Amino acid sequence: MDSRQQRVAKNEALFRQVNERIEEVNEKLDSEGLSDFLCECGDDDCTTPISLTLAEYEDVRSVPTHFAIALGHEVVDVEEVISTGDRYAVVEKYAGEAERIAVETDPRS
Repeated sequence: MDSRQQRVAKNEALFRQVNERIEEVNEKLDSEGLSDFLCECGDDDCTTPISLTLAEYEDVRSVPTHFAIALGHEVVDVEEVISTGDRYAVVEKYAGEAERIAVETDPRS
C-alpha cells in the first residue's frame, strides 16, 4: 500500500472517531430521526455532512471495515461501495493495509 492509500485509511479512521462522539451526543439528547454525521471519506478536506438515523449509523459501525460516506466520495483503490441510498453510501476497505488500519483504529474494538 502506498503512502496515499495509508493517508486515506487514516483520515477515514479519524472521521469515524469524530462520528462516534456525535453519536454519543445524539444518544444523550435522545435524538430521533436523522442526525448529521461527517462524511468518513479519505479526503482530509471533506466536511460534507451526511444524514443517518442512529440505527443506520449503528448498522454501519457494526463492521469495523465499513464507513459511511457522501455519495461519490469513494476511493476506488482503497475501498468498495457495498451499498448506496439517497443520503449516503457505505464502503468496505479492501483486504490488506487499509483493512488493517480500519480494524486497529476502530474505537469499539
